[in-house]
Amino acid sequence: MFQPEPLTRLVDELQRLPGIGRKSAQRLAFHLLRGPREDADRLCEAVRDVKDKVAHCSVCNNITDVDPCGCCTGEGRDHRLICVVEEAQNVGVIERTRDFKGTYHVLMGAISPLQGIGPDELKIKGLLSRVEGGGIEEVILATNPNVEGEATAIYLARLLKPLGVRVTRIAMGVPVGSDIEYADEVTMNKAMEGRREV
Repeated sequence: MFQPEPLTRLVDELQRLPGIGRKSAQRLAFHLLRGPREDADRLCEAVRDVKDKVAHCSVCNNITDVDPCGCCTGEGRDHRLICVVEEAQNVGVIERTRDFKGTYHVLMGAISPLQGIGPDELKIKGLLSRVEGGGIEEVILATNPNVEGEATAIYLARLLKPLGVRVTRIAMGVPVGSDIEYADEVTMNKAMEGRREV
């Protein structure tokens, strides 16, 4: 089927997004083509705003539009408690439980030798600095319950324990081999409640 070059280019770009195959990309492209110009303009503006105005917090590496983020500066947060996660989207899952009132630290990945990701590629130094700065009583390791997440948790526990902080690991309410990003609120809540000493 012949398609104008701009439409083909849009389909190609949409297909590069995670979870979007060729057919889904075509459906989205035709939806944008059929819709009013204002809808497309709003989408373009939203994408530009995300790229221009959203960055990583200088303290915890979470995504934010103010630095430091509201979680790091929030008066209602328990700053003695740090929950360590792999990616920024994991913070949202834990926040939806409405039970965790501590702060976060986003590693920006997990140790994965097969993918060439070692400890130096992660945001571990900032975590250690926060703990060494004092006032931290517990660090919850909420890395994904897969091989990489477990290796990262074990590595972090070995670094953190000598600093005199309590180190816990989330319980396995989150299915092994999955990502925290896909856990529902109840499962995530149970995992936080059942965390254990590492």
